[in-house]
This record gives sequence, structure tokens and C-alpha cells, in this order.
Amino acid sequence: MRDPRILVACEFSGTVRDAFTARGFDAWSCDLLPDDKRSNRHIVGDVRHILPDGWDLLIVAHPPCTRLCNSGVRWLSSPPPGRTLASMWAELDEGAALFSTLWNAPIAHVAVENPVMHKHAKARIDDYADPAQSVQPWQFGHGETKRTCLWLRNLPPLVATQIVEGREARVHRMPPGPDRWKERSRFFPGIAAAMADQWGAFVLQSTSIRKAA
Repeated sequence: MRDPRILVACEFSGTVRDAFTARGFDAWSCDLLPDDKRSNRHIVGDVRHILPDGWDLLIVAHPPCTRLCNSGVRWLSSPPPGRTLASMWAELDEGAALFSTLWNAPIAHVAVENPVMHKHAKARIDDYADPAQSVQPWQFGHGETKRTCLWLRNLPPLVATQIVEGREARVHRMPPGPDRWKERSRFFPGIAAAMADQWGAFVLQSTSIRKAA
């Protein structure tokens, strides 16, 4: 019986992918950017092109969310300097279409990470459902705050593994700069390890049951 195939979309750091490969899974990452570690288990390109390729679990680590998240809804009525309302709404449509495609991918188990969405984003997503849970880094060994919502299909909520002291909003307080967005999108290793341990075991069991049936 083959190992479950894991696809980690919208990830260039390899953090989630490597957590799964360390536990023996056939895990791959995919992003428009090259892999930071130059891994041969990274696919550069549009993840939508490879969704039908026989994956057992899809984890969307950090999809483009600027126009979907509740914190940026103000730009849909008053765009920032140099931008137009039309461009803001076009980017919203594009972001919602990507989320919708990933959420409804032809894969048995799906997890999508995203901030809290505003009503305009929710209305544009096919089969929208509220997130199953939200997690914080301090629940998984990192003394920081960064609320992460998880949309889950055929997966159990994550269980905290190591609650620690410290509530530093390090990511939120990063100074402006050309690489700020990139640093903000990096996944916390403690959460990645919990995904690999908990979801990996769940998918392995589910895959075995389906094959035995």
C-alpha cells in the first residue's frame, strides 16, 4: 500500500512539507515562488494545474488573502492611493476564486488557512462554510500571537500540543519593507508538526479504510 500523498499549496518555505516528509509521507509543496531550501520536492507553478493528480490531503498554507480578510475590507469602499475601486474588487474576485477552487478541490481531505473573511468574500466562495477552528502559535510551542483560521473538510480540528507563556505579536509588528509579506507568510514549525502528527495519522487511517473496503 502506497503512502498517502500530501500536497502543501502556497508554500515556499517547505515548513509544512518537511514536517510530513520527516514522518515518512510522500509530501510535496507548490508555489509560484521557488523553494527557499531548493528542495526537489517543490513544484514551481500554479497549484490549480495539479489538483487532480491523485493527492490524499491538501493543505493550503498561506493563500493570497489581502482582499479576502476582514482587516482590509475598508479598501473596497475607499481604495489606497494609486489604486481604483475596480482594481480592488477585481482582486477580491480573483482571491475568492482561488480560495473556492482550493476549498472544493477533488481531494478527500482539505485544510485551508486564512484570516477571518468579510461578507463580500464569503458570498463569492462556492459551498462556503465557516472555519472549523482558529489556532494560535502559543498553543504549539511558540510564545507569539497570530490567529490562524482553519477551514477543514474531512479532517479533525488540531489539538494543542504545547501551551507556552508569551503573547508577543511579533509578526503583526514587523516593520514595513519589501520582504515583510514573505516573512509574515512563513508557517510556525510547531503548528506544522501538529498537522503532520495528527492529520497525517488521520489520513493514513482513512486511506487504509478506503482501500480495504
